[in-house]
Amino acid sequence: MNSNEISSYPPLKRGVAAILGFGLGMLAATVVAQAEDFETLKPGVLQVAIEPYMPYTALKEDKLVGLDSDIIDAVAKKLGLKIETTVTDFPGMLAAVQSQRADITIGGIAWSDARQKAGLFTDPPYYSPPAMAVHGSTSYPDVKSLEGKALGTVTGYVWAKSIAEVPKANARTYPTADSVFEDLSSGRLDVGFLDPLLIIYQQQQRPDMKFQVAYLNAPTAEQVAAHPDYKYFQPYMTGFYLPKQAPKLTKAVSDQIDAMYKDGSLAALVTKWGGDPKQFLVPSPDMAAQRRGVDRSQTWSPPSIAD
Repeated sequence: MNSNEISSYPPLKRGVAAILGFGLGMLAATVVAQAEDFETLKPGVLQVAIEPYMPYTALKEDKLVGLDSDIIDAVAKKLGLKIETTVTDFPGMLAAVQSQRADITIGGIAWSDARQKAGLFTDPPYYSPPAMAVHGSTSYPDVKSLEGKALGTVTGYVWAKSIAEVPKANARTYPTADSVFEDLSSGRLDVGFLDPLLIIYQQQQRPDMKFQVAYLNAPTAEQVAAHPDYKYFQPYMTGFYLPKQAPKLTKAVSDQIDAMYKDGSLAALVTKWGGDPKQFLVPSPDMAAQRRGVDRSQTWSPPSIAD
């Protein structure tokens, strides 16, 4: 290469670099501007409240881990937000959002009409089939078979209402899922109602504990009519939960969740954490009606990998 060739290239490269740098700078500025437009408590920061609830959420070495954690991490990166995490219990994380002490809470939170009145739900990051942790080898195929049994769940979970309605059942609530598993293993509980991935994860981590994973056949329409809170024995929608004062952020997070259904990244994360995407990412036919005209438009459809 001669001296003329050498001198002819750098200006061109500098020009391309300048254009690329300008474009990247504009993109970065746009992301920052969008991040500052969200109704977060601190500009550019997403304050996330969680409880230790593997394989959904946990904080290990200052890093969020678990299914919901992976999802919110991907969403925050797309929105240009830095994550800060607060660890509490389940009632505490809901209260943190409702009192606007956190921007969002995550971790298998079931959508309910009562909760949406006090906060905002995103579109479902996944759906949860009705799973049970069962002591011993006894089979509990339906709600009728639960009558007169010792049933447990965590304080604040939607199943607390359901088990309280089962005739003659000894319904108990516990401060943590670990307490539920301990009483299941000892035989003080017959059945525990918890999120399905949690039951699978606990069984993998503690094979010495005496319980099995089972799925409850959904109650009939007649049973739900007689016991309205039996509806929580059906598959349910989860959601990330935000303050009423954060509609822009809620929509932005929902948009990213919907995109993850379409690009396959949600299916990959569900599989990573032991779930079947066909069970977790396809809504039941009645789910759209639950939210239409409540906290969604009359034309809203739940996201699905089947679309």
